[in-house]
Parts: sequence; C-alpha cells; structure tokens
Amino acid sequence: MKILHLISGGDVGGARTHIHLLLKHLNEDNEATLVCFMRAEFSRGAEELGIPTVVIEKPFPAAVREVLRLVREGGYDLLHCHGSRGNLMGAVLRRRCDLPVISTVHSDPRLDYLGRFAARWTYGVLNSFALRRMDYWIGVSDAMRELLISRGFDANRVYAIYNGVEFDGIAPPKPGEREAYYREVGLDAPPECVVAGIGARLDPVKDMSTLLRGFARAHERFPRLRLLIAGDGPEKASLEALAIALGVEKAVCFAGWQEDMERFYRCIDINTLTSLYETFSYAVTEGARQRVPVISTRVGGLPRLVIPGETGYLFEPGDDEALGEYLSALAADASLRKRLGDALYEKTRREYSAAATAARQLEIYRHVLDSYRLRNTRRGVAVCGAYGMKNAGDEAVLDAVCAEMRQIDPWMPVTVVSRDPADTRTSHSVTAVHSFWLPGVLRTFGKSRLYINGGGSLMQDVTSSRSLWYYLFTLWAAKKRGCRVMMYGCGVGPVRRPFNRRLAARIINRCVDAVTLREEGSLRELREMGVTLKDIAVAAEPALSLRGVEGSAADALLRRLGLEPEGRYFCLCIRRWPGIARQTAMFSAAAEYARSRYGLTPVIFAVNLEQDVDIARQIERGASVPCAVVTEALTTPEVIGFFSRMTAVMAMRLHALIFSASQSVPLVGLSYDPKVRSFLDSVHQTNYIDIEDLTRPEQLCQMLDVAMASSREDLQRAASRLMDRERLNVETAARLYVPGGR
Repeated sequence: MKILHLISGGDVGGARTHIHLLLKHLNEDNEATLVCFMRAEFSRGAEELGIPTVVIEKPFPAAVREVLRLVREGGYDLLHCHGSRGNLMGAVLRRRCDLPVISTVHSDPRLDYLGRFAARWTYGVLNSFALRRMDYWIGVSDAMRELLISRGFDANRVYAIYNGVEFDGIAPPKPGEREAYYREVGLDAPPECVVAGIGARLDPVKDMSTLLRGFARAHERFPRLRLLIAGDGPEKASLEALAIALGVEKAVCFAGWQEDMERFYRCIDINTLTSLYETFSYAVTEGARQRVPVISTRVGGLPRLVIPGETGYLFEPGDDEALGEYLSALAADASLRKRLGDALYEKTRREYSAAATAARQLEIYRHVLDSYRLRNTRRGVAVCGAYGMKNAGDEAVLDAVCAEMRQIDPWMPVTVVSRDPADTRTSHSVTAVHSFWLPGVLRTFGKSRLYINGGGSLMQDVTSSRSLWYYLFTLWAAKKRGCRVMMYGCGVGPVRRPFNRRLAARIINRCVDAVTLREEGSLRELREMGVTLKDIAVAAEPALSLRGVEGSAADALLRRLGLEPEGRYFCLCIRRWPGIARQTAMFSAAAEYARSRYGLTPVIFAVNLEQDVDIARQIERGASVPCAVVTEALTTPEVIGFFSRMTAVMAMRLHALIFSASQSVPLVGLSYDPKVRSFLDSVHQTNYIDIEDLTRPEQLCQMLDVAMASSREDLQRAASRLMDRERLNVETAARLYVPGGR
C-alpha cells in the first residue's frame, strides 16, 4: 500500500510524535511518504527516522502542482492530511486525484487558535472549510470521533485511533540524574522532596492556572512538594505572576522548552495534565513509559486509560480543589505512587504501543479503500424506532441493535431514523436522519441493504393510531426502496382497532422478510391479527445483550450521583400515566417502609427525562424519609451499572425491570401494559400487580417483602436463558444482510 501524507512541517508536540512514530512503523511493510511545506525540525526528525520525506517550499499554487505530480507519478492509493495546510491541500487535490482523502484531526479545530484572533479567522476558517471536503476523518481518540460526529460529520466515515508510544529502548534512571537535572533547570528540590510535573505548551487550553492553584493547595499540606513545568508559550508571564500571588514561586520551576522529554519524565514523581480539552495526550502515555502516576482532567479519550484509583486519578476541568486533594494523597504515599505508576505502565504497554497504532491505521486504510470502491453501492443498515425521545430504555435498545450490527460487520454503516438526530448522533456515534424528514428517510432506505424496525412496542395503537401508521409506512417504504426488512426483537400489541389490525397484518405479510419477538404474547397477537409470515421467531429483548459499568467505574458513577458505593438502595421507577398522581402517596409510603424495615435508602430514578421527573419529585416530597432523585442523563452502560448496585427495584418502566432482571436484582413489577406482564412472566417473576388494582400502600410493602426474600439465583438462571435466546435477533439479521450467510 502506498500512502502520501501531507502536513505543513512546522508541527510540534503530540501531532509530531504521532506522525513520526506512525510513518516509521507503516514503512516497515508499506510505503508511506511524508510531504512537508517547510523545512524545519519536523522534516529533519522524519528523515532521521528513515521516513521518505519531500519538502516543497513553494507558494500554494505551485505546491499544488508539485503534489499533484507526485501523486500521478507515484501511484499512491490514498492521500492522508494533517493540520490546516495539509487539509487545504487535500481539499484542493481531492477532485483531481480520484483517490480517497483522509484527514487525521489531532485536536479540536475550534480550540487550535485559542487566544490568537487573527490566526483563528484565517487558518482556522480555512481549516474548517477544508475539513468538510475530506472523504474520511480520523479522530485521535473515541472522544474526538464523537466530537466530529456531534458537529455533523458522517459517522459512517469517521474513525478513531489512539496515539501510540514506543516501549523499546527506554533508558532507566541514572544515579544522581534527578539532582543534576534539577540543578540544570533551576528547581530547588532536596532529595526528600516529591516533584510533580507537567509537559505542555503554556497556552490557555492547557489551563495551567488550575494546576498552580491545585498545587498551592497541596503544597500548603505537604511543603516538600515541588512543581516542574516543562514548556513555553504566551501565558508564561501571567503564570509566573500567579505563582507569586499564590506564594509558591520558590516551589515552582518554569523550566522552559525541553528537548529530552524522556529525561523529564524520569525525573518527576507525579505527572499532571490540566487541559480544558485533549484528544489523547502523549504527555500521559510518555509519562506512563517511565511508570509515573498521573492526575489528569477528565477530557478526550483519557478516561479509557486513566481508571480512577487503578491507573491514576481524574478530575473535572477547572477543579483545583480536587486536583489539590489528589496531589496531596500521592505526595504523601510513595507506595500508592508506585502501585498506580506500575498499573499505568502495564495498561499503556498492552493497549497503546506504536505498533498497535500502526496496525489500527492499516486496518482503517484497508476499509477506506473498500468503502471508497463501493461508495455507489447499497450498503449498511437503517434502524427506526422510538429513538431520540429522552427514554433511557429505548436508547438502550438502540445501543444493543447498533452493537449487534457491528457483530455482523465491524464497519457496518448504520443510519438511525430519530426524533432528535443531533442527540442520536452524539449519544450513539451513528449517522441520523429526522423521523419526519421523509426525503432523508427515503434516501436512507434507498442506499441501505437492511431496514430494522424495532425494538420496543412499535406495533400498537394504545398511544395513538398515528404512530402505528408511521411505523407501518416505514416497513412499506423500505421494501419499496429495495431493502430487506426485519422487525427486530420487538413487542407487538395491543392493536385494538379492527382497521389497524387488518392494515398491520397486510403490510407485515407483504413487506417484512423476518420478525423476531421478545415474548410469546407478541407471537399470539400477530397470529390473531392474521399475520401468516413464516419467518417469525420468539427471541428476547435486545437490551439484554448489553453490559454495564463495573467496579471502580460503577463506584465513581454512584459518587457522581451523590450515593455511597457501599450503600444499600431501594429504587423506584414510576412513569407518567393516567391517574398516577393520585397514587404517588403509596409510593412514598413504600419508600418509607423500605427505609424502616430493611434500612434501604430510597432512590427515585427517572427513566424518561421528559415524562418521569415530575412524578419522581412528587414522590420525594411525599416521603418522610430522605430520598435521592436521579434525573441526570446517563449512558446505557451507566444505567445498567446503576441498577446492578440496587438492593431491590420497584418499577413501572419496562426497561428498569429488564435491567434489574439482567443484573439479578430482586424486583417488584407495576404493570400498566401487557408488555410488562409478558416480560415478568418470561423470567418467571409473579411478584407484580396491575397499576389499576393498586389501592393500598400495604400492597406495595407486601410485594417488597416478597422481593427481599426472593432468590437471586433463580432470577439469574431465568435471565440467562433469555440472554441465550436473544442471540436469535442478530443471527436473523445476519442471514438477511448477507444472503446465504448465518
């Protein structure tokens, strides 16, 4: 494979390291040529590494002609751009080369020129213009990929890669090296001192003022703590003034730009990062090579590497108080520093080596070439359901469907029909189109191979006939536009109106290729409606395939919600429903009973943020004991992790019951719809009551007693059987997507 990389050539920091290491490894088995538009340390460093390098120092029009000549004579397979000048060159050449053009986005383009007005409105604007004209994009972390998708870049053409570091040839510390280095840079640090450090440019986006304030807090408690800052930039004078104002100027050293950063990391005890934004900082992984523990802001892809309490600590940008606490803890405990540093080293070596990054890049290149070659053919899957409506249950279904499509094909293009496309793009990293923008929906069907309708109870007319008609229309339209059509892990019914029953049966029989259902009741409903389609099977709820956050991540989630990880909790999930306001006093009484009888802290969880919050607050106000109320938007893994930490759950919301059952949490069901009873029956749970039959709080208290006495093992076995059946959903989709496949 032959790749031509385009970059200005004046780059420093993480982008420079990333490109040098990437091209070094790519050239072991492929041909990756670097084109720079100025001769500087960047191009000289590439040449020293043996990377084929061409420097073109010409005005832009002449440079365009020169690069075009290289492309045509060199027989390259694709162009890979970096930075504003490389992107602009790629955008100009894109139409002339008939090659796929990729851009790696190393940092947030909106923050690249922070504090530099003229550069922002020249280079920044040109870069934004050029980026939109690339064929494909690579974000340096999953967080950067998600950022690009949130800004409207096509999720099916955006990839993620992580900065890799070399682990060969790491020089060990030398006797007396630390003391000599401190004298050289001017840091007053006797042998008993603990030295925190940061390697970064002194730029507003790095937020060094938070570092100085956090350090000042820790230094007050631990006077032997020192701070070594390696870097230069426009904020140096103001930061030096801040250090004086905080009274720590004698404990802080501004060492300036350091060429030998490996030596820097060998000589510090704690690595820090206070950036307002990062993709995936080399400062953390380079420190990890030297087993230096890290305290970092929770930005970009860093939470994937820095696991609080395991490989380091994370804090929110600007929170100098939390930073001070972590600095104090690490400064005072050498064994803690060693444990975190060793764990960080092992995780970085295992997952973030330069060789692994190059292998991932080659994988992306191969897919880009395949995708570019097939760009005018029918590919991918369209998914439609009750998405983009702030319901954690429906969003979990979408998470499950997307994950299972990626089991069929890891590069599967997925487009979701959603009521809130912007939120769906951001939350699920997919392409999305508005449910009621019919030209966009029809265009999506026209280019997709498979249409998935589901999961959830879409085929029902209890809420309204209009929603049923809409979903039936999508089945008809997708078939007319050439898709294979599947109803996926769905519930059916009740469909009460005779006209709707006839219409639904007719369209399903004519337009649907296969149906998988989540319970036996839906199969009975379809057959009674007159559906004669043969390819129908009972599977299970797709969300059962999902896993939640565990361990320290679950602990951190509970703390974020104001709950102690070691606590015992009784969770209530009540939805808005006709007459429910008259029953909230009974739920408040159940919360009081859980507290007094079992010592459980009541937690009221809003599954649907648009419908459940008012009811949650009403239950809280009616209770005589303190109740926690969770109204924060959580990711699906966080929702499942939350339910896994509950001692008992009482819920109307179907997915609250599904998540509880999947985590073997004792539950009480409050049925407002046949789908709730059907699910509970499928996991052999009889501890439920129809909501219209609920008249006394004692009924809820008695059912809570039953739940607390129930066997988690029985529930776990029943849920496991359902999880095994759920595989039928993805197996059926695979058979439809790949004719003849399984």
